[in-house]
Amino acid sequence: MIENIYGPQDNVFVQDHPLIQHKISMLRDKNTGTNEFRKLVEEIAMLIGFEALHDLPLEDVEVETPIETCMTPMISGKKLAVVPILRAGLGMVSGITALTPTAKIGHIGLYRDEVTHEPHEYYCKLPTPIELRTIVVLDPMLATGGSAVSAIDFIKQHGGVNIKFLCIIAAPEGIKRLHEAHPDVQIYIGHVDRELNQNAYICPGLGDAGDRIFGTK
Repeated sequence: MIENIYGPQDNVFVQDHPLIQHKISMLRDKNTGTNEFRKLVEEIAMLIGFEALHDLPLEDVEVETPIETCMTPMISGKKLAVVPILRAGLGMVSGITALTPTAKIGHIGLYRDEVTHEPHEYYCKLPTPIELRTIVVLDPMLATGGSAVSAIDFIKQHGGVNIKFLCIIAAPEGIKRLHEAHPDVQIYIGHVDRELNQNAYICPGLGDAGDRIFGTK
């Protein structure tokens, strides 16, 4: 749970693991190249995902070991749905699927208006039946919160219920907006930064995550 100037917020979890903090510091460095940046995003997503998936339901199944047959726990129910917000969220997918290789993958495409900074949808494709799955929404940056709120709006409109949101860096403004819009969604954050600047970029941040992941400008 995180406590901030706007009060205690259930369902908001900020990670304090030294490995996550160390790797985020490496991400911030403007001299970190594309290949290393991409690998770090994947590794951080895996570390955050490990914590975020701690409550997956289990059921006992029968397994034959080299010694004997036993009942042992495995994840029950429908598999995960991993839903990156395009395009930067794609950089986190491999980290989560390394933990859960059978997860289904959807995509939500949003672009941000350069003037209003509000998101606009251009693509939405989700695994079915989405309402029976645990849904993990991925985006490295939670800035204004507009894209995250819109993406989760779309998922709920399609029937999604059990939703988690994972990000690497978040601004207090984005956390507040997302939590107020979707208090039922668990939010997992690598680090909370200071604020948004006048261009709605996170400060100190790490620049444009999509550009740094894909080597574009």
